[in-house]
Amino acid sequence: MTASAPTTHLATEVASQPANWLAARETAERFAASLPKAGEKVAVVGCGTSLYMAQAYAALREEQGHGITDAWTPTEARIGRGYDRLLAITRSGTTTEVVDLLTQVEGRIPATVISSSPGTPALEVAEPILMPEVDEKSVVQTRFATTTLALLRWHLGEDLSRAAEQAQRIIEAGESAFGPALSADQITFVGRGWTNGVAQEAALKLRESAQLWTESYPMMEYRHGPLSISAPGRVVWAFGDLVPGFAEDVAVTGADLMHADVDPLADLVRVHLLCLARARRAGLDPDAPRNLTRSIILSPADAPPA
Repeated sequence: MTASAPTTHLATEVASQPANWLAARETAERFAASLPKAGEKVAVVGCGTSLYMAQAYAALREEQGHGITDAWTPTEARIGRGYDRLLAITRSGTTTEVVDLLTQVEGRIPATVISSSPGTPALEVAEPILMPEVDEKSVVQTRFATTTLALLRWHLGEDLSRAAEQAQRIIEAGESAFGPALSADQITFVGRGWTNGVAQEAALKLRESAQLWTESYPMMEYRHGPLSISAPGRVVWAFGDLVPGFAEDVAVTGADLMHADVDPLADLVRVHLLCLARARRAGLDPDAPRNLTRSIILSPADAPPA
């Protein structure tokens, strides 16, 4: 079986991503007034995968000179820093921490929420950007998260056409694109700048779907301890340009280095396909990862204090 013959919700959702990213251009244009404007000081919040997309966007926005941008998980957000806008990312629109934070800032800070789920609480307490076409049946997030980042990159003035083409070629290549990662017993993901968020998301995806031992670090931090994890039979997977000497450092450990000259978002799709392959090998259902649900809705006793 190949990635072109999906038999799970996750496989179908992974395969749709290139088209989703291209369609996000129109969504970005339609909702431009609700998205952060150049010069605004912005806080971006999310949980889990949404947090990692927030981190990627925040770094990109600052790197491109659009304004100070901080990424927070909602319970740790320091909202009293004079933000001009709060941007929340939540697939379900029901995540307790996100809804609580949006409720707290309602009427105080302009807030926008990106979601794929109609009729949910988050949409009632912030300006909604609703993308039901990228909602997912799998618990494991893929196309909602990457399409959200694609939308935000379009809004920053980037063109995702080439990234979509690269992702489509990766999908068509199937398992031949995995190299040593298909059988590695451990994978360390590293990134630089905005791809730190991508690296964290890649590691999370394989933990969720295939119960694989993965870790993620900023690339320059790899030498400061994580290097000791690398060994023959293991992989270091890098997103973004390699720092000088990095390949040599990995080679000394005997681990395999994976690094592709493609848009990091397209390379994340390669990780998604690897998730499907590794889950099959482990006899796991990638649509229903162990101990996880689609949304974390806390009881009043478990919710964070206001």
